[in-house]
Amino acid sequence: MALTADTDPGERIGQLRHAHEVFTTAGRLERPVRPVVGESWRRSARARVSPDGAALVELGPDDLGPYREAHPLAPVMPVIRELMGAYATDGEHLLAVCDAHGRLLWVEGPAVTLRAAGRMNFVEGARWAESAAGTNAPGTAIAVDRPVQVFAAEHFLRPVQQWTCAAAPLHDPHTGRVLGAVDITGGDRLAHPHSLAFVQAVARAAETQLALLAPAPAGATVRLSALGRDEALLMAGGRRIRLSRRHSEILATLARHPEGLGGDELLVELYEDESVTPVTLRAELSRLRRLLGPELLLSRPYRLAAPVDADFDTVARRLASGAVAAALGAYVGPLLPASQAPSVIRLRRRLEEQLRAALIARGDPGLLADWVYSPWGEDDLPVWRALAAAVPAGQRPALLARARALDAEQG
Repeated sequence: MALTADTDPGERIGQLRHAHEVFTTAGRLERPVRPVVGESWRRSARARVSPDGAALVELGPDDLGPYREAHPLAPVMPVIRELMGAYATDGEHLLAVCDAHGRLLWVEGPAVTLRAAGRMNFVEGARWAESAAGTNAPGTAIAVDRPVQVFAAEHFLRPVQQWTCAAAPLHDPHTGRVLGAVDITGGDRLAHPHSLAFVQAVARAAETQLALLAPAPAGATVRLSALGRDEALLMAGGRRIRLSRRHSEILATLARHPEGLGGDELLVELYEDESVTPVTLRAELSRLRRLLGPELLLSRPYRLAAPVDADFDTVARRLASGAVAAALGAYVGPLLPASQAPSVIRLRRRLEEQLRAALIARGDPGLLADWVYSPWGEDDLPVWRALAAAVPAGQRPALLARARALDAEQG
């Protein structure tokens, strides 16, 4: 929460403005900046967000309509409006829903508030991801994957510091993948704890409605989500299991080898340290079998008894079919990014290289921007250069400057 019951809002705003000035000029965090905000400020600075900048509108009217109609969150907008509409209207607040890249797809509320928000580009089609617009509730909620409240001068962009907002991420109920965020934006009154709890409850209701509208298909298919997370999620038999890092590596490897692997083969795939013994691997597999059940993890050779629908395979299939935008939409981060297992490293690099090559070849400014404004693509010099070449001339100088700075850093 941004404020406790005994905090004077006016006094806190003054303190935060001073802390913001110190951070943006000297790079030093001072009290009373909350940890969640301080970490976000650091990410914003690393992304070279200008404190005096503004969000950019990336989806024009011609692109916005078809995109949001096809978006997975479109079917639950009636529920979100029903729950938030009166609250937003009565309080002269705005309700907003963004996609997983922080682009605002729906922004609704009283006309006077919409006009005021429009002056800072809080409009449909604008990108409010942290890497593009600094600390803000929808962008930060996506970045940390949990509900966030951002009060006044906690915003990284100075033009936004007269606003307060609260947002919660929205997930695919079957895969756990972040689909976007639901947000409420308005004045200082939203700093109340109730607004954070309220938007979190709306997010839960929307996720429940998603599950009702698109129930998990019947059958024995196992779903594995391992992109953008160090601990994979396994959905099997109605259970949702968070796996340890080693168990995540084992399942990602076995998913790529449905025919199974012998103990020695699996040992080579998982451990870069040649001193690791087969006994160590057998112990890990024994623990994993107890977790999953003997009917799912088979041996001789080690394999999964059911087909595996892995999120990284989804990206690869879409790339193979030429659906580059759909592949990027399914790519929520590198495969098990902290893993040093040889098989995971190979697959992670192959997937990244194929996707970035497809993006560069396509030359679509929106898709290229999605990549470079993501945590995994922010230092990708070839894609920055491709984006600079793809945008209109007026937008090119800032992108070329970023490319030159990266070239100097990496050279």
